[in-house]
Amino acid sequence: MGESTATTTNKQTAASAAATTTTTTTTTNGSVERRDSDSSPRPTPAWAYVSLAAFAAVTWITMPSPLQPHGEPTLQHVFFYGWMTAISTGLGVLPFLFMPDVASYWVGVSNAIAAGMMVAASYSLFLEGCTYADPHDQSEYSTELRTAFGAVLGLAFILGTKNVLDQYEDLKFGALGGADARKALLIFFVMTLHSFSEGVGIGVSFGGVHGSQLGTFISASLAAHNVPEGLAIAVVLLPRGMSTLAAAVWAVATSLPQPIMAIPAYWFVHHFIPVLPVGLGFAGGAMAWVAFFELLTEAIEDTDVLTTGLIAGCSLVSMLFVQSAIDDEARS
Repeated sequence: MGESTATTTNKQTAASAAATTTTTTTTTNGSVERRDSDSSPRPTPAWAYVSLAAFAAVTWITMPSPLQPHGEPTLQHVFFYGWMTAISTGLGVLPFLFMPDVASYWVGVSNAIAAGMMVAASYSLFLEGCTYADPHDQSEYSTELRTAFGAVLGLAFILGTKNVLDQYEDLKFGALGGADARKALLIFFVMTLHSFSEGVGIGVSFGGVHGSQLGTFISASLAAHNVPEGLAIAVVLLPRGMSTLAAAVWAVATSLPQPIMAIPAYWFVHHFIPVLPVGLGFAGGAMAWVAFFELLTEAIEDTDVLTTGLIAGCSLVSMLFVQSAIDDEARS
């Protein structure tokens, strides 16, 4: 009886060890990172359910009446439309409801998809910053120069953040740890920085004579933009074992600066307009660095150069097409 129990226990231990393999990676500073390839989803933590309930409560409490502003929009309208753009980011996890288990190869594919999306988003941010035009923009510096300055600041910020994170080998991010936690935190920081400029854009769009109509259209456009951005976050978190609901909460969290920044931008619209190109360049520079030097590098390790290039290229083109279609619809 005892021998049978011991044999069974040994078999279970061996099976568990076989199911979880570890990938060893040498970083640029010579340290060694270990990343578990066991990507089976972990149980949904209690805080995710609490967060979901809080999101629903805020949505219900802040919903204005009437929903569509007539005349000058109120602060409640500005906040609510910014809040709904943030909530839409969580919809990006929906495709993963049908893909609960992801092998290491598909983690690489997911990284390639996310990288393509983020490169497309970076391009759009740079283009928007360089071509930004507003009659209230009284800055003596060109939008191109301000966007480039912001991009340099963004690169410096993300490099500094990475150096700080690399010093903590036992770092935790939700249910993730080690290299996975550092990767996830970088994505979280970049997407959150991106949301600051989008929040300013929402607040600025609600100002002016036609603010009610323009602000509504801009908010709807950003909400549609945020869905694929939520997908980019999901393809990084979910294959590493985070639960679907927890990933949705983190995706929404990256967009929380949108309603927060929309209010002061609406209040002080003339002060925010000159620095908007800097913010767009800042987010674009940080996002581009993570896409090229984090996600694409890991995608190549998990798949190969050709597969990564093809998938990232298709993702890039698709994202640009979607963004162009949304922009054209908003302008019409």
